[in-house]
Amino acid sequence: MPTLLFVIFAVELVAHFINAVGAAEINNLLWTLINYLPISTSKAAGEQRKIQAEYLKVRRELNATSSQDEFAKWAKLRRQHDKLLDQLDAAKKGLEASRKRFDNYLTAVRMLVTKAPQYIIPFWYGKEAMFWLPYGWFPYYAEWIISFPRAPLGSVSAPSWQLACSGFIKLVSELVAYVWTVFFNGATTGETTTEEQPQKAGTKTAVPAATAEKKES
Repeated sequence: MPTLLFVIFAVELVAHFINAVGAAEINNLLWTLINYLPISTSKAAGEQRKIQAEYLKVRRELNATSSQDEFAKWAKLRRQHDKLLDQLDAAKKGLEASRKRFDNYLTAVRMLVTKAPQYIIPFWYGKEAMFWLPYGWFPYYAEWIISFPRAPLGSVSAPSWQLACSGFIKLVSELVAYVWTVFFNGATTGETTTEEQPQKAGTKTAVPAATAEKKES
């Protein structure tokens, strides 16, 4: 069962990573990366950027042209502007449709990689022991809970191992986040204190007016 133990741990790790980072952020990153590959969507994205640059150029020229003094030029730029705008809208709709299909595909992949194994593996291997507990180390009720629902008594069931992996990964991630926050907050506080020290050293303490008058008298 070592392979199954690793598979359950890997599934929980991937699921926790996706939940921590966010599915939308991962989709945006993968969509950006995939558009650098020589595929149809990257070509469509490049064509959209080209049309958008030309559209903005014509729009600036149109805004700088008077419709009364230069009507012929203005009318020509207006036709180009409307044509490029229609092309840009069509390109955007095509990319949005491709992006929607891409997001649906990633959602299906995430379901197959994380959600489906999280439910199927504990159910399918519910009667098998992941590993055995040391004999006599735990009381009867503890062995019964750890082997729940259908594993042999005295063993660790797949659901119990899955729950232990999830709790361990969550605990480690919170610990890493806490250490990261403390380290960078401490470094930032130290830098701020170092920057403020010369200012404090160069600041002169104001002498009260009453004290100065007494000294003069």
